[in-house]
Amino acid sequence: MTALGLPDTIQACLFDLDGVVTKTAVVHAAAWKETFDAFLRGYDGQRPFDAVADYDEYVDGRPRADGVRAFLDSRGIHLPEGTPDDPPDAATVHGLGNRKNELLLEKIRTDGVEAYDGTLRYLEAVRAQGLRTAIVSSSANCRDVLRSIGAEHFFDVRIDGVVAAERHLPGKPHPDTFLAAAHDLGVEAAHAAVFEDALAGMDAGRAGRFGYVVGVDRVGQTDALYAHGADTVVTDLAELGGKE
Repeated sequence: MTALGLPDTIQACLFDLDGVVTKTAVVHAAAWKETFDAFLRGYDGQRPFDAVADYDEYVDGRPRADGVRAFLDSRGIHLPEGTPDDPPDAATVHGLGNRKNELLLEKIRTDGVEAYDGTLRYLEAVRAQGLRTAIVSSSANCRDVLRSIGAEHFFDVRIDGVVAAERHLPGKPHPDTFLAAAHDLGVEAAHAAVFEDALAGMDAGRAGRFGYVVGVDRVGQTDALYAHGADTVVTDLAELGGKE
């Protein structure tokens, strides 16, 4: 293993955004809970959305519409797809997703965005060692979030919700967005490391046959991260090394 805690065959690092670089996973979970709880009140006998269990299982790391479908399917509820331009009060898959995004942006504007210092230090070390880097996120707000924390310069390539839509790439747990990032960096998947906190991201790393998959456990799900394909699990990227 190198000083970065990675196999010496690794030439590029592919980082998820929410929960790995930024402390926004909890904000996403709160926005999803507010969205789904308001919706579920229209259905008799439905328990509220669980911001830990339901979030981890059905929406974390997935594109917005996929998360809506997965959670509603788990409750036996089916809605029309609608279109990406649906208003946030529309009773459609895209309408619910847009409501969640509206709430998320309100929370970010009110409270701001914080980065994980350990991740920023690790990114500096990765760049200093000459490894190529990409941000891989299902969020359509990825670029704005990176700019808000002054971290856009850390990444050679950005594959986010906007780029995925333009290229028609299926989101996590499919490996396509990570594979696109590796391709854009000119690196084979076997020589790239994935850094993820979501179970869907672990699945994507395993399915894409990446050279190393690092699970980042912010919420006490180490066993689940290993079960979904992590090669190692840390609570902060600083644990991997990279100190000068």
